[in-house]
Amino acid sequence: MSCQKAVLELNIGSQLGPKSPERTEGVTAFEDYGTGLLENQLSVGDFVKIQKAFESPQPRKIICMSREDFTQKMTEIVGWGTKEEYGELFDKVDVAQDGFINWDKLTSFILLELYEQDERAKATVVPQWKDLEFLPVKHKDTIQKVIFLKNSSHYLTISKEGLLAIWGEHLKLQETFPITSDATKLKHLWVTSLVSLENVNKIAVAFTSKEVCFYDLLSKEEFACQYKLQGLKGTPICMDYWYDPLDANESILSFGDITGKVQAIAFTAALISLFERPASACEDGEATMTINWAELLSGCHKCCHILEHKLHQGDWVRQVTYNASLDAIISSTTSNTNSVVMAWREKSKKRLNMTSFNIAQGIHAFDYHSRLNLIATAGINNKVCLWNPYVVSKPVGVLWGHSASVIAVQFFVERKQLFSFSKDKVLRLWDIQHQLSIQRIACSFPKSQDFRCLFHFDEAHGRLFISFNNQLALLAMKSEASKRVKSHEKAVTCVLYNSILKQPSQCEDDTNEDPYDN
Repeated sequence: MSCQKAVLELNIGSQLGPKSPERTEGVTAFEDYGTGLLENQLSVGDFVKIQKAFESPQPRKIICMSREDFTQKMTEIVGWGTKEEYGELFDKVDVAQDGFINWDKLTSFILLELYEQDERAKATVVPQWKDLEFLPVKHKDTIQKVIFLKNSSHYLTISKEGLLAIWGEHLKLQETFPITSDATKLKHLWVTSLVSLENVNKIAVAFTSKEVCFYDLLSKEEFACQYKLQGLKGTPICMDYWYDPLDANESILSFGDITGKVQAIAFTAALISLFERPASACEDGEATMTINWAELLSGCHKCCHILEHKLHQGDWVRQVTYNASLDAIISSTTSNTNSVVMAWREKSKKRLNMTSFNIAQGIHAFDYHSRLNLIATAGINNKVCLWNPYVVSKPVGVLWGHSASVIAVQFFVERKQLFSFSKDKVLRLWDIQHQLSIQRIACSFPKSQDFRCLFHFDEAHGRLFISFNNQLALLAMKSEASKRVKSHEKAVTCVLYNSILKQPSQCEDDTNEDPYDN
């Protein structure tokens, strides 16, 4: 809940005066919820009167009121409202049924109400989009990944043939580089995936040569290969990387391969070194260090350990991710058996305990919302299902509306909404709470029926990327600045905190002069 909106709602009440039929005309917060509730009609002046009623002449003494005292005093000091209404407000505040409330309990309840109203408002906001734009890419083959580098505010795209493109924050193509490997002379060498290791300023690229290469973004050479992980038993086709924001030494690189195996490298000293350099290795910091997968499995590298499972049993692992709030690796396939596998880390952090979801016809993709504790799955059977990660028997919700196989899903986290995209190029936005489609976005997508789609929503910048083979489409959200609530018409020059009212007060510039004219 923004301070500006909270202040506006209180100020609306202060301008409307005592309760009357006209009192709610100016209340615009939410047309469908709570406009008639007493707590939504109290003004700033009303709250000042209520606070004084809870003040004690003795310092640090807390005044508590019973239900009878509260209803009697409020009707007297506020000057409007009935005892029944104040009684209902008392009952809402006294959740623990202690039989009394104080000023802190009352204000906590009011702030929580404002926050919940703001959350409901966000969930009903339907974004507006600019016209679909196709970016001028130089990729000749399928685009495999789009990522945003927070440290440098750049986007990276990589395609199947190994071309890495660097884009500025405003999506201007800056440079392109061919990502090389010792096996580049092989005719059918493909790049399968890309992840950013932002805590150590590196990127990792997976190849069909059954290797993962780690490139240093801070190297003197452009994208110098620092580590080369070889000897994998299956080709890695999807990857994910996570690091602990409170301890960047702790990180996990997870990947799935074409044999159905899910593997993860848990790093414990990432800021020092991802892998241990052997004593016989060249001292040249720019030289590529080769690591064999068997070395990691044997525990030779003390700064990391391996986690793995084979529950997908021969099906290609289409997506994998590690989620810290669940402390589990989530993976999926297009099979109807073990469609989604939850690999929970045990207390030792070195073993996995698996549970799985069996979904009819399998799924193409999934996404997880930690605050809602929901997994959304893109079903081959045209359905988007919502799952509680602890309940594998059936989904907690099913979103109907697509008439073709759903190939991508991604949460709009802040608004608690969900994007889904289907094989017939229909893009939908869903209200999760009501499980309803609130927007169907029709664009001039390419007419090709045979395409591989990549779907990525950059929520921080309001940019939705959808690739069609080697084409990259951009849907950008329109600015909502005009809808934002402003507490002042002119520039704010200072802010002071009022300890009595326990709220900030602002001053605005009332002059028309340009300060730089003098």
